[in-house]
Amino acid sequence: MKSQQRIAVLCNYALDADRVGGMDYFFWNFDEICKANAIRVDWFFPNKLAHGGYKNMTIYASNQVNVENYFVKNSLQNKSEYSYIITHFVELCTHVFKEIKQKSNAKIICVDHNPRPINGYTFKKKIAKKIKGFLYAKYIDLFVGVSNYTSNEIMKDFGAHLKSKTITIYNGVVIDEILVRKERNFQNPTFLVASHLRESKGIQDLIAAVDLLPKNLKSKIKVDVYGDGPYKATLLALIKKYELEPQITFKGSVSNLNSIYYLYDYMLQPTHMECFSLSILESLAANVPVITTNVGGNEEAIQHTKNGFIFKAGNIQELCTILENIVTAEMKITTATRNLIETSFSLNEMVKNHFKLVQ
Repeated sequence: MKSQQRIAVLCNYALDADRVGGMDYFFWNFDEICKANAIRVDWFFPNKLAHGGYKNMTIYASNQVNVENYFVKNSLQNKSEYSYIITHFVELCTHVFKEIKQKSNAKIICVDHNPRPINGYTFKKKIAKKIKGFLYAKYIDLFVGVSNYTSNEIMKDFGAHLKSKTITIYNGVVIDEILVRKERNFQNPTFLVASHLRESKGIQDLIAAVDLLPKNLKSKIKVDVYGDGPYKATLLALIKKYELEPQITFKGSVSNLNSIYYLYDYMLQPTHMECFSLSILESLAANVPVITTNVGGNEEAIQHTKNGFIFKAGNIQELCTILENIVTAEMKITTATRNLIETSFSLNEMVKNHFKLVQ
């Protein structure tokens, strides 16, 4: 009797019941489609929880140990145990992939979600990545970028010779659970930010841009920020410094963003680093246009003046001008933004394309 096919998925992604996003839904759905096709999936995360679909999954927690190192030391029993080993949010082209290949006959697939610095890596780091690509990329069978930007950066980082084994599978979102905005308010538009609060997300630029607005327009703007993180205290201090408490409100982390996006007219994402943002896709699916920067894969989802506005990362004056033109109704997005997500960036399409890799 033929043994059941088995897959290991290694994810440096901490599970959090108060933060359920697009990747959680992807993991749940990928596990389901594998089980429906008699494929067992062993999941390796930093921690173990049982909310949502995780309660039905086979999960191993590495706790304080690096996920991939935990997997190599504790879970590789024989060469034929796994057919595929897939990584998410794991550093690419490290020595651990050589160790895995020495202990397993599995095909290794690395999915790259990692954003790059706005000004690129230092020369020293560029050289180090090229060396790692030369030494360890041969142990990885397939590289998957979550946007064309990401796929190009993989080859840029680790070598053009990886072109033949690098593909793009776009991230996707659960469309059916996202409430849809019916009409936009062009006279008194409202804005939201949905983001982890760290410096690279550029929310400090948004605060500075609001402060630059003429006084009569500044009083009209309202921004709600959803999320938490280590940069929150700094951002609150900036808001206090510029006396913007009436304009910018922090709402904390929420688990129901799918039912919140539609309450707003525009989403703001002034990020300095991005790979391919699920929150952008979710906002568009809610028929809420997005104002964001020209980094990562943002411009693969946002067309300037069509379903949102693009500005150069870090350009506070440019962001201020966009906000001013929106508040005065000189610039507006009138077209529906949901259709693009339905046709190109749905979770179902993402799951289907990832499952094709293990068939």
